[in-house]
Amino acid sequence: MKLQRFAVCIVVIIGLLSTIAQSIRFELESGHTKCIAEDIKSNSMTVGHYSIVNPNEGQPLPESHRITLKVTSAYGNSYHSAENVQSGQFAFQAVEAGDYMACFFAIDHQPALKIPIEFDWRSGVAAKDWSNVAKKGSVDAMNFELKKLGDAITSIHEEMFYLREREQEMQELNKITNSRMAWLSFLSLFICLSVAGLQLWHLKSFFEKKKLI
Repeated sequence: MKLQRFAVCIVVIIGLLSTIAQSIRFELESGHTKCIAEDIKSNSMTVGHYSIVNPNEGQPLPESHRITLKVTSAYGNSYHSAENVQSGQFAFQAVEAGDYMACFFAIDHQPALKIPIEFDWRSGVAAKDWSNVAKKGSVDAMNFELKKLGDAITSIHEEMFYLREREQEMQELNKITNSRMAWLSFLSLFICLSVAGLQLWHLKSFFEKKKLI
């Protein structure tokens, strides 16, 4: 029993540190576009669900309350597109690492409308539906928590390698920048000395022509 509680506590702590999840509610003004970015590693699973919040509970949504959504990668590749919808969802495995953009748009209305939207975007471990995993696997609570723990550790391990790769890229960029700055400094010094030498030669020639020296 104590071991089970210990495993549950570890899962909760690691989940808070490693899970990438974003669930927000915002208002989209008609005629405008609002974009939300999410940094996703390559080969990571990501899922999203979006819906317009009904301003009048118990009544159908007005026809004017419709949105368009496009999800694209940092390289401009499209992963999801929906036009004039009131709700929807998407799921894909990220091929490219970087910032993915989810851009919401509402057509212009007169007078202007503010459409409330609820958006849930999850990646990595958070993208897995653990309740379905538990039901399909028919596992007990202990094995279930251990499986979650194992996936959380794997996610942290992959995140560490990803951060290490980014750090190496930044170090290489710093080396290249420092090398270029050094060459630029030498070039600037050479140009300054050359200009100073030419000025001295010109002054000497001028004074010699005037027979001042």
